[in-house]
Amino acid sequence: MNLIAKSEKDLPKVASKLLETYPDSRIFGFFGDMGVGKTTFIKVLCQQLGAHDVTSSPTFSIINEYLTDKKDPIFHFDFYRINELKEAMEIGFEDYLYSRAYCFIEWTEKIAELLPDEYVKIIIETDVHFNRIFTITEEKRV
Repeated sequence: MNLIAKSEKDLPKVASKLLETYPDSRIFGFFGDMGVGKTTFIKVLCQQLGAHDVTSSPTFSIINEYLTDKKDPIFHFDFYRINELKEAMEIGFEDYLYSRAYCFIEWTEKIAELLPDEYVKIIIETDVHFNRIFTITEEKRV
């Protein structure tokens, strides 16, 4: 699935479509260059799920937890600064993955081998007009 956001105003529509298309998915891996809008889009997803906490990039803490209106957790990871898989394991990453809570993961490529066999992959790119292009697929390893 390919979706386009011409401005930040379009992000709620993209987020709604993503959540509607994958209602049972909980693991979402985000790919894209620095500054492409991964954190901004995750903020919109969290709002759509009913989280009112201030969302921010967990670049230094590696993980942020937000709560929905129903007190369900949402976990937001940013693995930009890790250098070894061991660092993800030390924070209990696998426990989060199998918690059935939403897990939004930035810099997924750094921990790809720790992911479950199925997850939703979101690639965010920009075109020459600064539109955000979202390429969304369900990844299934066999």
